[in-house]
Amino acid sequence: MCGIVGYTGSRAAMPIILEGLKRLEYRGYDSAGIATMQDGNCSTIKEKGKLMNLEKLLASSHLPGSMGIGHTRWATHGKPSVSNAHPHQSDNIYLVHNGIIENHKKLKASLEKEGYTFLSQTDTEVIAHLIRKHYQGDFLEAVMAAVKQLKGAFSIVAMDTMTPQSIVCVKKESPLVIGTGADEHFIASDIPAVLSHTRDFQFLEDGDIALVTPGSVQIYHNGVLVERPVKTVSWSPSAAEKGGYKHFMLKEIYEQPRAIRDTLMGKHDDGEILLSDIHLSDGDLAAVERIQLVACGTSWHAAMIGKYYIEKYAAIPVEVDIASEYRYRPKIINPTTLVVPVSQSGETADTLAALKDAKQLGAKVICICNVVDSSIARESHGVLYTNAGPEIGVASTKAFTTQLAALYLLALFLGQKCGHLKAKDIKRKFKAIEALPEQMEQVLSDEPRYTEFARNFHNHQDFLFLGRSYNFPIALEGALKLKEISYIHAEGYAAGEMKHGPIALIDKEMPVVVVATASEVYEKTISNIEEVMARNGLVIAITNPDNQLSGAVENFVVPEVDEELSPLVNAIPMQFLAYHIADYKGCDVDQPRNLAKSVTVE
Repeated sequence: MCGIVGYTGSRAAMPIILEGLKRLEYRGYDSAGIATMQDGNCSTIKEKGKLMNLEKLLASSHLPGSMGIGHTRWATHGKPSVSNAHPHQSDNIYLVHNGIIENHKKLKASLEKEGYTFLSQTDTEVIAHLIRKHYQGDFLEAVMAAVKQLKGAFSIVAMDTMTPQSIVCVKKESPLVIGTGADEHFIASDIPAVLSHTRDFQFLEDGDIALVTPGSVQIYHNGVLVERPVKTVSWSPSAAEKGGYKHFMLKEIYEQPRAIRDTLMGKHDDGEILLSDIHLSDGDLAAVERIQLVACGTSWHAAMIGKYYIEKYAAIPVEVDIASEYRYRPKIINPTTLVVPVSQSGETADTLAALKDAKQLGAKVICICNVVDSSIARESHGVLYTNAGPEIGVASTKAFTTQLAALYLLALFLGQKCGHLKAKDIKRKFKAIEALPEQMEQVLSDEPRYTEFARNFHNHQDFLFLGRSYNFPIALEGALKLKEISYIHAEGYAAGEMKHGPIALIDKEMPVVVVATASEVYEKTISNIEEVMARNGLVIAITNPDNQLSGAVENFVVPEVDEELSPLVNAIPMQFLAYHIADYKGCDVDQPRNLAKSVTVE
């Protein structure tokens, strides 16, 4: 969840690192720091709070050198403070770190007995002292020796004042990439940090340790020199910038039609779904008797809808699990089980751990994620990429709807392989989802109405969200979006469950957002709405043009689409509601308090 940037080359390092850290602000952080090196001398500046605080200090200070490392910290060990901010130092060793060192207390106690003094509460400082302990003139060997003693998931980027223009990087279950330029190299925990400087990247694998200089990258795995191919990323630098929108989240809401088109591109030909990266044989797929969808947060909501898709079109039983629960309960898995992890970043710690557990027990794994060569993608037998492009806002929008599109494709693919869907069925279904981007654009054109809504409803302290069938998870997602960016308490419920508790909350002060678009359970949803109105609840309805509700205080109209595809359309009003209320309240929409984009620690 912390952001890491490193540089070694011929240019001034500090501006490049600071720019990269700004592009990683979306990861969430509570302090930041930069260290640069020149002629064997290292200069460090750190500050608590937002990156602008660090930038103010840098404006009146000089950090010379053409090599450096930077970090934005999200606290796991030790409170947010200057002393706990990275980089950390032990004599000639300077480093930044992402992740958690599980055995840091034991290591710290041992190092203290040997005379090492700790100036912070972090587990990171343990790494710096451990490298210094093993240092006997060879920086790379010292890092390799230290890493052998560390337990946990982490990435490390370190410098040594005795080793000019050399940075050593370590990746173990925490994202880290190396970007290649002309006689210069960039290191980052996420691609957008350095995308304005290069599109050519090497993706380190778990256990890799790299020695990076301006002109070379040497990567070692288990002490053996290995090659990691340079891959070109198609994202343009502007793809990771706001593009004229007030916030990244708003930009990403508007990017959803394009993202859906990109996710569908090349996936259908004459009644056949084409998923080239699945890498499982027809025999493997035919043997699947049960599917487990595993995810966290918004991805879990997508997985809930995916269950409806797969059971309808492939007739295979599906379970949906929260990854943090799944990994710690007994699992019934055998070679006929297919596990499908869903993750935007491909680095979500609990989802990755769940995947590894499932594989070890013999399951086949097909993941759905947005980041090429991410840890979850590499660990899976097959992968279905969502092609949403970089999502910077912490609150997921386009990643969510592209996950729904990918799950829909997977359901059609499995239905096709199992013989439940014929070519004509596939053609009809694919045509329907191909039409969605244009229908989503119609919803986007209605945005100005949500500004007025926010003005009228931003002072409410509680919201209730209701939905049925495919749109029950959309109610959950709407509640999550509102609470995470506006800090308003919100609950999502299956509408049919309202009488089992939530109805007690309804009065004239309670806004109730209801998904009431065309469906097989439309009449039952209307009955639930009437129950809300009978108790003077404030009904905000998401409806189709021909069924607006006369008793609702607001009707947000969306085009009528096939019921199973309605979540992709109905998600947009939920996103707009949350966004405009949060913006009207003056909340930090892109970086909500206490949250981070990629949860890469447990």
